Amino acid sequence: MTSEIKFGGFGGQGVILAGSIIGRAASIMDHKYATMTQSFGPEARGGACSAQVIISDDKILYPYVTRPKILVMLSQEACNRYLPEAADDGVILIEEDLVHPKGLKPGMKVYAIPATRFAEELGSKMTLNVVMVGFFTAVTKLVSYKSARETVKSSVPLGTETMNLMAFDRGYEYGQALT
Repeated sequence: MTSEIKFGGFGGQGVILAGSIIGRAASIMDHKYATMTQSFGPEARGGACSAQVIISDDKILYPYVTRPKILVMLSQEACNRYLPEAADDGVILIEEDLVHPKGLKPGMKVYAIPATRFAEELGSKMTLNVVMVGFFTAVTKLVSYKSARETVKSSVPLGTETMNLMAFDRGYEYGQALT
């Protein structure tokens, strides 16, 4: 099984880190194959950016996402840009306060989470991406809870592990309740 995933948002939301965590969890912890490519504008913050991840049980011969089955959208601009590329039966995960998808295809499933609000409640808006990683893990089941959580712990800045793990768990629990 091969899954093409695209994370989209704007610089400063942690889109690249979220994609990296999922790819590392799949490859290092869950012993699958994974690739990640990234794209971002010239601005350090505020410009459009994306991370494209492929997870497979077999070797990946082409590392670029061509028709994402899963979109994780953290900004309206990213959703407007990437939604038309998604598979007709795609799974769309959105930050519900920032993204309002238009032009959904009949077979698409949308899962929404107030990730920014959850991150703010935990004391750091910067953990929005980790809330989404937890949500992604629960909804898609492409990586295991243990693998994703351990990868979060080893990927975030020293001293922020506890807050980020709480953010991951909050997103995961919310996703579990929806599925």
